[in-house]
Amino acid sequence: MNKHAPKLNKVVLYYGFTPVADPEALRLWQKQLCETLNLKGRILISKHGINGTVGGEMADVKKYVRETRRYQGFKNMVFKWSDGTGNEFPRLRVVVKDELVAFGNPDEIKVDENGVVGGGIHLRPEQVNELVKERGDEVVFFDGRNAYEAKIGKFKNAVVPDVETSRDFVAEIESGKYDHLKDKPVVTYCTGGIRCEILSVVMKNRGFNEVYQIDGGIVKYGNRFGDEGSWEGSLYIFDDRMSMDFSDKAKVIGKCDKCSAPTKDFRNCNTASCHQLILLCDNCASLPSNLSCTHDQSRQRDSEMVG
Repeated sequence: MNKHAPKLNKVVLYYGFTPVADPEALRLWQKQLCETLNLKGRILISKHGINGTVGGEMADVKKYVRETRRYQGFKNMVFKWSDGTGNEFPRLRVVVKDELVAFGNPDEIKVDENGVVGGGIHLRPEQVNELVKERGDEVVFFDGRNAYEAKIGKFKNAVVPDVETSRDFVAEIESGKYDHLKDKPVVTYCTGGIRCEILSVVMKNRGFNEVYQIDGGIVKYGNRFGDEGSWEGSLYIFDDRMSMDFSDKAKVIGKCDKCSAPTKDFRNCNTASCHQLILLCDNCASLPSNLSCTHDQSRQRDSEMVG
């Protein structure tokens, strides 16, 4: 074995809904485990379970997965893998929150040892395609992410709600804009699946009769079908990579905010306190004035989002 060979870096994205009696104890254990293995990333913990993404050397990430699955409630948790660079995350952050995804409705969500109670029907990627084949245009893909994420990639002909953060979804669903979809087969989707665990409950509780969610989210679907299925474009991700493609055939559907040229590249606003992103082509990004902050500081993207 070549000791000088470059080490492989990997990133895992995961979540697990299960009752957690002592979230703070779980936080301390996860923090110590990651520090021991030199992993960086974000891990959110609540009384409902865990939601995380961490990265590091492949051998260390594998150890992390094995150890995390030793926790009784996480023994069957699915970890979605992707290639890393070692620079995806500036630091490790492990925190306890009221909600794993900040929809603003923690009391509406019920969790047992089998996961979220009352959510949408889980579909494997193959079953998603089968549903589309059987039901055709009747099937509605419903984006469970923040609207800006869909600028660079989404399911074909998807409904993209006008939301800036997950907390906007309840009011958006209750607005009546989507009542005409209540008797249609609605397939919710998000990055790794966790947001749709909550969104599907919200929709079912408000009269949507046939709600599905993609098991493993866009990541699992894209890893299975690449750019040969119903997904098109690039996937926005919540680390320093900002986006990923599932094949070299990925379509560029994003348009530069300044000149409308094709692009998939988000840039950070140059005001440190602003969490907003700007979608810019290389030419426009080369002009410092295009990165100047013009955003409403009262509206911020989900800075604690994992997937």
